[in-house]
Amino acid sequence: MQMTAVEGELTIYTAATEKQRLQSFLYSDDVLELNLSGVSEIDSAGLQILIALKKEAQKLNKKLSYVMHSRPVLEMFEFTNLTAWFGDQVVLVHD
Repeated sequence: MQMTAVEGELTIYTAATEKQRLQSFLYSDDVLELNLSGVSEIDSAGLQILIALKKEAQKLNKKLSYVMHSRPVLEMFEFTNLTAWFGDQVVLVHD
């Protein structure tokens, strides 16, 4: 199992860099965890990256889990009604 984390913003301003880094991460193992506890801000561009990663992982028959959700991530998932779609256990880390 491989694990990596997102730190800081996951927004339009960081989307290109993070997308490239996280797509490379998909090829590092068959079981993957992405720690989201360090995400301080997320917008629709960041959400699109998380959706695209899940879809790509499914196509590649890999298990990708999002873990240790920050409050901004949980709020975005709830606002867009996508918490169930992602299918990960939701655990809020301390503020």
